Amino acid sequence: MDAKTERKERETAPAEEARAEPRSDQRQRPPDDEKRVENGRDDERSQDTQANDSSSDGNRPGLIKRHPYIAAIVAILILLVIAAVVIWWINARQYEWTDDAFIDARTVTVGAEIAGRITDVAVTDNQPVEAGAVLLRIDDSDYQASLKQAEAGVVAARADIANVQAQTEAQNAKIDAAEKQVAQAQAALEFARSEDQRNRELLAKGTATQQQAQQAASTLRQDQASLDAANANAESAKSQVAVLQAQGKSAEAKLRQAEAAENQAKTTLTRTTITAPVAGHATNITAAKGTYAQPGQVLMMFVPNNVWVKANFKETQLDLMRPGQPVDIAIDAYPEKTFHGHVDSVQAGSGTAFSLLPAENATGNFVKVVQRVPVKIVFDQPPGVYLGPGMSVVPTVKVR
Repeated sequence: MDAKTERKERETAPAEEARAEPRSDQRQRPPDDEKRVENGRDDERSQDTQANDSSSDGNRPGLIKRHPYIAAIVAILILLVIAAVVIWWINARQYEWTDDAFIDARTVTVGAEIAGRITDVAVTDNQPVEAGAVLLRIDDSDYQASLKQAEAGVVAARADIANVQAQTEAQNAKIDAAEKQVAQAQAALEFARSEDQRNRELLAKGTATQQQAQQAASTLRQDQASLDAANANAESAKSQVAVLQAQGKSAEAKLRQAEAAENQAKTTLTRTTITAPVAGHATNITAAKGTYAQPGQVLMMFVPNNVWVKANFKETQLDLMRPGQPVDIAIDAYPEKTFHGHVDSVQAGSGTAFSLLPAENATGNFVKVVQRVPVKIVFDQPPGVYLGPGMSVVPTVKVR
């Protein structure tokens, strides 16, 4: 047994040494050979992967056959998504929208037109008021006195006119009397002439005395003087009428001046009560009872109920936009409601063209920017909710 064991140990020892020591060809293999070996291994792995893929592809028909309903549902869903995208694209081409839009209105600045102490403020902040409602009052005692003074001036002017008219009528009567005196003097002069002529003829025949002839000539001269005096009196009376007419015109001018002062006093008195120009809301009230208001001083702001949407569309969105096109209006303050309106007008120019400092593009540093053009959109029906200037809006215009 010992001999056999020794023999086996001799036979196995060289084999174990061979396994323990690396092969000489492996120790001396260059790096290029190692790369070739590794590449060969990678090719084998890729071939195995392709084989596995081909085997899995071969199993797909079997998978579809095993789950036909799931495959049909997936195919239908894909078709529905494609159809929805196509429908959305076709529908979206018919609309233009922008989020650069807001509620706009012509706000009114309520200010004092006269000086005076405020005696009453009839409204509070954000109070809705109707057209013609009283907003505030200014002390009117001084303006009442001015009105009474102006009314007295009108009465005095009318009295002056009546006085001139009465004088004119009296002067016309004097003119009539003077004209009658002229006629009487003319008749007396004609008689005196005839008497003088007759006495001269009788004196020439010797039937009348020299004294009678002289008496007739003297009477003729007296009647001529009386006629001249009557004519002068009539002319004087007529010239006085012209003076009275000038006085009448002056009195009428004074009357018109007094009436103008009265109207101005009435207008000034009405300005002591400030009323709402249209229906709307009083806001930003700075007036207080007892403060002294100066002409032109802003006392409050007034927002009318008539509002609209000012949408700043890109100039590339205006190709098909026309007045009258329907608009769906979404207001951020009322997300659950949709309002309807229509395009009223498109501004003749971009927003920057009417700004305080318009863009000057005639320079060497020009950069093209898509401009915004304001579009006015009005509501078809009153919104029925509170809307104020500056509230955000998203309008969608149907252009096709």
